[in-house]
Amino acid sequence: MCFKQVCFNIKALISTVSSQVYFLLVLAALLQPASALAQVKYVVSGTIKDARTGETLIGATVTTLATNQKGVTTNDFGFYSITLPEGDHTLQISYVGYKTITQKISLHQNLVLDQSLGTDVVLNEVVIKDVSGANDQISNPQMGLNKLDVNLMNNVPVLLGEKDILKTIQLLPGVKSTGDANTGYYVRGGGADQNLILLDGAQVYNATHLFGFFSIFNSDAIKDVSLYKGGMPASYGGRLSSVLDVKMDEGNNQDYHFEGGVGLISSRLKAEGPLVKGKSSFMVSARRTYADVFLKLSGDSSLKGSSLYFYDLNAKLNYQLDNKNTLYLSGYYGKDNIGLKDNFNTNWGNTTASFRWNYIYSSKLFANTSVIYSNYNYIINNYSENNVFNLAARIKDFSVKDDFTWFVNGSNKVSFGIDFTNHHLVPGNIKSTPTAIYNSTQLEDRSAYEIAAYMADELRIGRKFNLVYGARLNLFTLRGPGTFYTYDANGNVNSTTNYGSGESVKDYLNLEPRITASYTINDQNSVKASYNHNSQNIHLLSNSTAALPTDIYVLSSNNIKPGIADQVSLGYYRNAGKNMFEMSGEVYYKWLGNQIDYKNNAQLLANQNVESQLLYGIGRAYGIELYLKKKYGKLNGWIGYTLSRVENKFTGINNGAYFPARQDRTHDISLVSIYQLKPRVTVSAVFVYGTGNAVTFPDGKYKVGGVTTYFYSARNSYRLPSDNRLDVGITFDGKLHKKYHSGWTFGVYNVYNRKNPYSVVFRDTHDNPPRTEAVETSLFGIIPSVTWNFKF
Repeated sequence: MCFKQVCFNIKALISTVSSQVYFLLVLAALLQPASALAQVKYVVSGTIKDARTGETLIGATVTTLATNQKGVTTNDFGFYSITLPEGDHTLQISYVGYKTITQKISLHQNLVLDQSLGTDVVLNEVVIKDVSGANDQISNPQMGLNKLDVNLMNNVPVLLGEKDILKTIQLLPGVKSTGDANTGYYVRGGGADQNLILLDGAQVYNATHLFGFFSIFNSDAIKDVSLYKGGMPASYGGRLSSVLDVKMDEGNNQDYHFEGGVGLISSRLKAEGPLVKGKSSFMVSARRTYADVFLKLSGDSSLKGSSLYFYDLNAKLNYQLDNKNTLYLSGYYGKDNIGLKDNFNTNWGNTTASFRWNYIYSSKLFANTSVIYSNYNYIINNYSENNVFNLAARIKDFSVKDDFTWFVNGSNKVSFGIDFTNHHLVPGNIKSTPTAIYNSTQLEDRSAYEIAAYMADELRIGRKFNLVYGARLNLFTLRGPGTFYTYDANGNVNSTTNYGSGESVKDYLNLEPRITASYTINDQNSVKASYNHNSQNIHLLSNSTAALPTDIYVLSSNNIKPGIADQVSLGYYRNAGKNMFEMSGEVYYKWLGNQIDYKNNAQLLANQNVESQLLYGIGRAYGIELYLKKKYGKLNGWIGYTLSRVENKFTGINNGAYFPARQDRTHDISLVSIYQLKPRVTVSAVFVYGTGNAVTFPDGKYKVGGVTTYFYSARNSYRLPSDNRLDVGITFDGKLHKKYHSGWTFGVYNVYNRKNPYSVVFRDTHDNPPRTEAVETSLFGIIPSVTWNFKF
């Protein structure tokens, strides 16, 4: 019965997608100029690579130098395809930081043209760009996208000198940190769990080390970082707010190289080189902290046997079978271990593996097939004299994806694909001694299938108008075995149903339309608008802003509906000073449906009936983002400002009125400045300011059995004091030798020792118990750092 139902749902999905595909193709054909159909045309296609390393370049631009300029950008694997009329053409191939190549061609048949770009030694400045190409902010229809140059992080000062992708993107408008020095982030009013984080296509559920103070992303192993805040492409799904797509370095297929660094808290080492020169390469990068060494050196006997460290390992290899087939295999393994002698021990980690096969069907059709594995797990041990408590949980995903790109012609590119994911969630296996707080139990596992198909058409209409339209269709099926409950408004069990293995418990089918349009006013000005509808079936339950390993994930169920978000945005973009300056302003409004919060005094941990502790409501987020960036010259950097509001509405909270969400922060400012003082000396500074987070403080107190109990009335009706901080850094590059290069980076985090509030607790004053005092906790004061970096 269940199998037939699933098959029926899949057939319905395929039927809907087929209709959608047909509609898009017909519409695309109708929108083509009639003159374009009459001309004899041929296709120029190929792959753009780095001449020094052999790595493919993502987002390189291939343009025809003609009155009716046409251009395309390379995809995630460096492939491009452009359709041109028969005859002579001049192609310009460019990528930021590389020498531009001009190539004359005589086109009388389809042509395969691979190119390798060399580094432009004159252009040393660090660049952060929205999309590759000097003028793409104006001409590209995509909005709400930031592509981060990984080299940028070499000069941005951060906590303890650890270069960090997540802390760098927090300096962009629309992205807000979850806390001081924390790598968690909110995007345009969404919760931390509403951000899809991908590492070579694998979902990462907890991208943090040491309770959120560092991320799992070792910058030495990273090639490309793309953050989508709005106008999310149809190829991405499963989250409401943003996509952070991180791609690993492929390794050098020409020469062997080693690089790394030694800092105050960690060291790292990377090795790369060819397996078969020009055809295959490998990359291995490892990192480990040694804070636990300082515990041993402290001489404090109470810390003997304690642990405080993390380590991670990135690896990737690729092999080009021929000019049409390339294989990639990559993986990540990371682990945290934090424990205090015989009191507690917590360890958690991520494991991912991705296998990809690129196949070029023709000069116009590119395909990528992926098989992906992801596993996030944690174990908590709590020890006391008479009790031992152990909790183990994990989330495991297995995915298969097929993605296609069809370069119809120079003005039209169609993307389509399908992916299947099997989610398996272990909420917690609990082992406890008889006198512990919790009884030994095993919470029931939860499993689900998620099948999605998408189609999108990127269309240029004339020289001024660009349109990207499409949709994603997502089918989520929760399945047995297990016991499933329904609850009344008070959280009491209404009904109980047992399902066998593989039986369908609940199905959700969501159609997610996406559309983005841009109009180029002239070479220096453009306007863009977008609408996105997204759904989410994996939800995080947490009452902390830190990314704790004990955070609980739940799947959409017979009680929990998929989260829904509709976002509209409008933007104005301007370039100035021969594209040296980029300015933009974006306004957005987001409607949030089926949002989840927890009841007052909710018991979330080790609760088989955790869904009885939840409340469901709606939300809204709106704001404006302003961005000014200087890309070139001795002085470069950017200023970002966000003015926004985020509000939720739940029947059981604040009498059903809208109230500020935890991630509501009215003002957020970031200033990043990088100055090349001398050819080998670069100084930098970062200043951030943000309105304090919304929090819940007590309105009164009373005594129960001699114990002070606080009374809370309204949720999030107070705010912490504002955050602000100045970080500075300086980098000294050593002389460039033929086979060896090194340098030093010095930094000071929180220069003026600002005590930003992390939390506030209330307690009775010691010398006057009837009086209550608020105790504010700050995590970091002024912290210096030094790192030695090397390459050979």
